[in-house]
Amino acid sequence: MKKGRDIEVRQIAVFQKNEITEHYIYKNLSTRVRGVKNRRILFQIADDELRHYNVWKTYTQRDVKPSRIKIWFYTIVSLVFGFTFGIKLMENGEISAHNSYSRIPESIKEINGIIRDEEEHEQALITLLDEDRLKYTGSIVLGLNDALVELMGVLAGLTFALQNTSLVALTAAITGVAAALSMAASGYLSTKSDPGGKNPFVAALYTGIAYIITVLLLITPYLFLSDLYICLGLAFFAAVIIIGFFNYYISVARNLPFKSRFLEMVGLSFTVAALSFLAGYAIRYAFGIVI
Repeated sequence: MKKGRDIEVRQIAVFQKNEITEHYIYKNLSTRVRGVKNRRILFQIADDELRHYNVWKTYTQRDVKPSRIKIWFYTIVSLVFGFTFGIKLMENGEISAHNSYSRIPESIKEINGIIRDEEEHEQALITLLDEDRLKYTGSIVLGLNDALVELMGVLAGLTFALQNTSLVALTAAITGVAAALSMAASGYLSTKSDPGGKNPFVAALYTGIAYIITVLLLITPYLFLSDLYICLGLAFFAAVIIIGFFNYYISVARNLPFKSRFLEMVGLSFTVAALSFLAGYAIRYAFGIVI
């Protein structure tokens, strides 16, 4: 009996640590988000987490220190990638906690109230989805997707057509900057003609920046390496990483499926790249160009 009781107390201590850790995370975020409503909701959730901690404390009869690493990690993630993404990422981790709660003896009556609070947290967090970076997700997708599809095709074609890493990097950079400005202008006009409450200039900025960043990441291997095919392989690898990261971000922040969107975007980018590669090969030999 004593052994079973010790295991139960250790399990409850884990829940207690999670609650105090999340209390500090929500408390930190409540001082950093914009809007009185957002701050009030996060502060209320922080109070609920502290109350849960005190409930568990009545069973363990001891204080538990929070995880400083988790506090640091989720605070930094929320500040860099947006509080919506950071909170959703953390809330997704609570699913396993909910499953663990079901294994707690029914004698702990407070468990139902804690589970109800956790569910209410998720509902309250839905009302927080009012961030500029999520409002302009469509603009980011426009710049990112277009840059990946177009530039991977350009890099593949130029790799065979020019046979020189410096020339490939220079040509791709010029093409990329021109295309980024064009896409930003298109994003501006598209947003301006669509009354959705978004700022056309900000939409154009997100589109252009997403395009430029993608261009820089894809041409970087050509600036430092001399082997054309290693450069192209690294550019492909970078494209997969970019697609994976962005789709993971959207899947967490928007509760959208990851795998299907990721595979669709990878398939489209690589199909265009393969066709461009073949076109570059054909053009090089059709015109007898040797560089």
